[in-house]
Amino acid sequence: MKKKILVTGGDGRFAKVLKKNNKYLNLFFASKKQCNILNLNSITKTIKKIRPNILIHCAGLSRPMKIHEKDISKSINLNIIGTANITKICKLYNIKLIYFSTGYVYEGIKGNYSEKDAVKPFNNYGLSKLGGECAVAMYKNSLILRVTMTEKPFLHKKAYSNLKSNFMFHEDLVDILPKIINQKGIINVGGKSQSVFLFAKKNNPKVKKIKLKNNLSLPLNQTMNLKKLNKILKN
Repeated sequence: MKKKILVTGGDGRFAKVLKKNNKYLNLFFASKKQCNILNLNSITKTIKKIRPNILIHCAGLSRPMKIHEKDISKSINLNIIGTANITKICKLYNIKLIYFSTGYVYEGIKGNYSEKDAVKPFNNYGLSKLGGECAVAMYKNSLILRVTMTEKPFLHKKAYSNLKSNFMFHEDLVDILPKIINQKGIINVGGKSQSVFLFAKKNNPKVKKIKLKNNLSLPLNQTMNLKKLNKILKN
C-alpha cells in the first residue's frame, strides 16, 4: 500500500501544481481552513482524519516579500510558530515531516552554497524560514528542502542579467519529489546555476534584460551547490 502523504497549504501555488501533475504519490491536501497551522487542535483533527505517514509542509507566508518587513508578527506566526506546531504534532504521531524552506537562508554573496555552509539570511523572509528550519531540525524524522522555485510561465516582463540563482519551476520539483521524499536531513533543491534572465528567457523569449545595481538587500550570487541532490537523483 502506498504511503499516505498530507500536504499543508493545499490551496497554495505549489500545491495546486502538485495536485495537477502528480503521478506517483498518494496525496491528500489540506487547505488553510481545513488545517490551521496556528491551532494545534486543528492540526491534530486533520492528522486523525487522514492518518498520514508523511506530511509535506507547504503552508506559510512567502510573497509579497515586503510583507515580512512590514508585518513581522504575521511572518513569525505563519513561518516560525506554525512550522513549530506542525513539527510538534508530527513528533507526537511519528509522522515523517518534509519542510519547504528556501535558498534565501544563505547570505547570497559568494554563491555555490552547500548544505554544510553557514546560514545567514539576507532578508526577513529568509530569517522566518530559517526559524522554521530550527524547529524541524529538532525532529530527526524530517527532511528540509532549501528550494528555489517559481511559477510557470515566468511572471515578470523583465529579469536580472547579473543576479545568479538556481530557479526551477514548480513542475520541475513535482517531477523529482518522489525520488527525494525518503531522504532525511537537508537538501538544496533547484535548477541550473545561471542568471535569472537566462532562466526566464528559455521560458519566455520576450523577457527583457535588466541589471540590478549592487544592493546588499538583494545579493547577486544566490546559487546553491546541488551535488547532494544530483547524487540522489542518479541512484
